[in-house]
Amino acid sequence: MVGLRAVTMTEPVAAPADPPATSRRRPDLLVAALALGLAVLVTAGLWADPDHRTIKVNSSDQALFEWLLAYGAHALTHAENPLFTHLMNVPDGVNLAVNTSITVYAVLFAPLTLLAGPQWSFVVILTLNLAATAFAWYLLLSRAFRLPVLASVVGGLFCGFAPGMVSHANAHLNWTAGWLVPLVVWRLFALREPGRWHRNGLILGVLVAIAFSIAAEGLFFTALASALFLGVWTISQKGEARAALPDFVRGLAVTAGTALVLLSYPLWLHFFGPQRFHGTGFDPKVHNEDLAAFAAFPERSLAGAAGLDTGLAPNPTEENSFFGLPLLLLAIACFVLLWRHADAGRRAMLRALAVTAGVFFVLSLGPELKVDERLTGVPLPYVALGGLPIFNAALPARLALVVIPLIGVLLAYALAALGPRPAPAWLGAFAVALLPLVPVPLHTSVYEPVPRFITSGTWREYVSDGGVLAPVPPTSDVLPDGQRWQTYALAHRQGEFRIPAGFFLGPGGPDGKGRIGPVPRPSADLLFEVARTGVVPPITEADRAAAREDLRYWGAEAVVLADRVHGAKFPAHPEALLRATTELLGPPERVDDVWLWRA
Repeated sequence: MVGLRAVTMTEPVAAPADPPATSRRRPDLLVAALALGLAVLVTAGLWADPDHRTIKVNSSDQALFEWLLAYGAHALTHAENPLFTHLMNVPDGVNLAVNTSITVYAVLFAPLTLLAGPQWSFVVILTLNLAATAFAWYLLLSRAFRLPVLASVVGGLFCGFAPGMVSHANAHLNWTAGWLVPLVVWRLFALREPGRWHRNGLILGVLVAIAFSIAAEGLFFTALASALFLGVWTISQKGEARAALPDFVRGLAVTAGTALVLLSYPLWLHFFGPQRFHGTGFDPKVHNEDLAAFAAFPERSLAGAAGLDTGLAPNPTEENSFFGLPLLLLAIACFVLLWRHADAGRRAMLRALAVTAGVFFVLSLGPELKVDERLTGVPLPYVALGGLPIFNAALPARLALVVIPLIGVLLAYALAALGPRPAPAWLGAFAVALLPLVPVPLHTSVYEPVPRFITSGTWREYVSDGGVLAPVPPTSDVLPDGQRWQTYALAHRQGEFRIPAGFFLGPGGPDGKGRIGPVPRPSADLLFEVARTGVVPPITEADRAAAREDLRYWGAEAVVLADRVHGAKFPAHPEALLRATTELLGPPERVDDVWLWRA
């Protein structure tokens, strides 16, 4: 996506001989420790009690990823399909290939998941994602681009802990896996090495398959940015590009073949399998980046802690830019500094960086310009792309994440150009721009406990193995309890029960697009509103008949309501749910710490 030092660029400073491995080991270890320390700082609230604490602003996504980790471990040990399941969305099932299945993580961390629980796997992966992203960018800058240690450290830490990365640390295991980007970029530019296109193409193909499993949307953005960067650079450096083209094309063909072999089944499921969909129901005019957000400060930063955050993102997990005005001004100054002293080769690189950043900046603004949370009516180029395949399943605001490493690389090159002793004015400018963005810990809270009815295994007395347990309220993205119960049963090898709904993306949205969860059934709609409002409407015979029909449709064996219900976005109302469900289904039984209706 950025930088071509080892392939196409002149050196940022006088090219030194590669230092011996022993002299590089100490700074590498120090950078790794610093990155890990910052990652633990960001996730400290979860480390206080991984079994019971959750990301406060996004407990629903955390519940989903914990389920995916538990299901992946279960599928591995029970030889089940890791990419399609009938445990949710009875009777249709869920196509996990069109969801964020994180299959590679689920397999690699299966031992930890089965030993300590998916909550531990979640916090370990989240922490390592942040640390590994910073360290991988540091390695790319220091090894492939051969920048000095200080410049590589600043660039790497910025890429790993930029506002967008910290924002997505609110439970997004896919987007925090930013370590994949520098590895893919590194191997992409290695394809032109003479005589090594077989090996390099194979390695890149494996990396592409891994990236597709963990963060398909991020892989798409990386491919777009890399193609744009290379295209712009090639126009300026035709001679060098022509010399590298044969090996590059051969290596790219090997990459494509390797990736297609490894991803043939996931891709078939994604585009042609059952429960697939094309596009999402997310409004691109809501999930587009606000123009003012680029100069704003993020919420989980020193500036945000001081009260300088703005709330310009659609939700706390989507602060994709939020660089702050000082950093934007510093980036412009760094670009001017480098341009003024650059030769033709360096200017080709800078031009490609600027064009790529500019294009992704504009595209992240979505189909209509939004300023200070107000749509202006000004159409933007994304209008022409939003209906295209793959683009229609992406959120335009997230395209701003591509700007993060472009700024990080620019800062690193500028520091390298300033030499080992930058002028105090430059050091002050870097401090003013970067210190306000230093991250602070994420907000966390406590999950409602999984009922003893589940943890003790009592549920097996009322639901057959593979039978349907219908939680009240029906499981959704904002009421995740049923999925969390299922996660516990899978991770503790109690057996399988299925649930009617769940938190997933599936078909049934407007105009043939996807939606979150299934198309609601009548009783599910009624109980969701009771959970949201605490108001029990008059229950009619028609409501009771619809509830009985829903239970038949799902094949439910038991309906279960816990004493405490976790609402991810609002307080749930178990007392009101008890009254409503009793009026629908009759008096319940009291079993352990739940109310139970036999279907």
